[in-house]
Amino acid sequence: MHDLRLLSEQADRLRERLGPRGADVPWDTIHRLAQERRTLIARLDTLRHRLKTGSEEVAKLKRAEQPADELIAQMRSLREDIQTLEKTLQVTEDQLRDIALSIPNIPHESVPHGLDARDNVEVRRWGTPRAFSFPPKSHVELGESLGILDFERGAKIAGARFPVSRGAGAVLERALAQLMLDIHTQEHGYTEVLTPYLVNRAAMIGTGQLPKFESDLFHLPEDDLFLIPTAEVPVTNLHQQEILAERDLPLRYTAHTPCFRREAGSYGQDTRGLIRVHQFHKVELVNFSHPDRSYDDLERLTQAAETILQRLDLPYRVMALCRGDLGFAAAKTYDLEVWIPSQNAYREISSCSNFEAFQARRANIRYRPAGGKPQFVHTLNGSGLAIGRTIVAILENYQQPDGTVRIPEILQPYFHGLTQISKL
Repeated sequence: MHDLRLLSEQADRLRERLGPRGADVPWDTIHRLAQERRTLIARLDTLRHRLKTGSEEVAKLKRAEQPADELIAQMRSLREDIQTLEKTLQVTEDQLRDIALSIPNIPHESVPHGLDARDNVEVRRWGTPRAFSFPPKSHVELGESLGILDFERGAKIAGARFPVSRGAGAVLERALAQLMLDIHTQEHGYTEVLTPYLVNRAAMIGTGQLPKFESDLFHLPEDDLFLIPTAEVPVTNLHQQEILAERDLPLRYTAHTPCFRREAGSYGQDTRGLIRVHQFHKVELVNFSHPDRSYDDLERLTQAAETILQRLDLPYRVMALCRGDLGFAAAKTYDLEVWIPSQNAYREISSCSNFEAFQARRANIRYRPAGGKPQFVHTLNGSGLAIGRTIVAILENYQQPDGTVRIPEILQPYFHGLTQISKL
């Protein structure tokens, strides 16, 4: 969320910095409310000054034992006027705050210009896509023929896009989660946390899912709770309304949770299989960083996510998202895209973002510099990784001519000696 003072006093500058990202913002309404706010603040300052000087005069009259009833009545009326104006100012600021909650973050100066994903910039690649001597099958074909993915029974239980993993498929899911958590906690300095999978409205507002993206969420109206779309929400909100010690920054957390998304606008080939589902598991990385070092931390967080792909020997590339493809709350984002043979394309498997103070201001997460006033931290997060999409990449990149799938060497200890996945 943007500072109300910035929104009120420098709306034109904010509009310029947002560029196309601010196309849907009601700027005329902002200007009107901002003017109302300035007028009300000026009137309140005048009345408060009159109240202060009048109260001092009342005190003088009483000390001099002179009549003060008329002035006391004036001061009482003045207090009532101030209270009325304060309520009006509160309404105006609430309206500005509601608008502020729907304004996207300002892109960092290093973010490439562009309108959509076609303008994203490749930063680097790792690994070489495998040359197959046979037409590679999709993960859907492989999973169903091996009996490790069951889409029909998942649909019978819960509806479309709720898959079931069986046998080696379920083991693969569990093994990947354990591998990712082990690497991030033992090598990258992350503290593992286990959080609730249901969160309140304030938590969703804090990370930017609400109010803009409510239609994408699974909501329990009776309790006004939401199923989490990502562990980013509960983990970031661990420190809402807190002031952190500067010496403790950066704080690094990792969490393995299910994620729940309506995916209401998705269509096409991704609606079949594991690419775009309503429920999936993910290992998330969350940082609370000092503003002076948050972009160094973004590089470190991105590299931590890359480590998983490298250990699994999966080819990937890193893309810097352009301004038109940047997420609502992000100031800068790197997407990791893994190679998917059946599609002959790289597909997103992780997004690593720096939100600067955007989320921290919404959730009121601050740190106290030595000898200074509390300031907002910078929050960062990224997938380390999305487990379902990692399974897609493993099945397709490690498939064999006979339809079996070789298990990556680093995962074989979790399979107790099994080196390949064969039909159940």
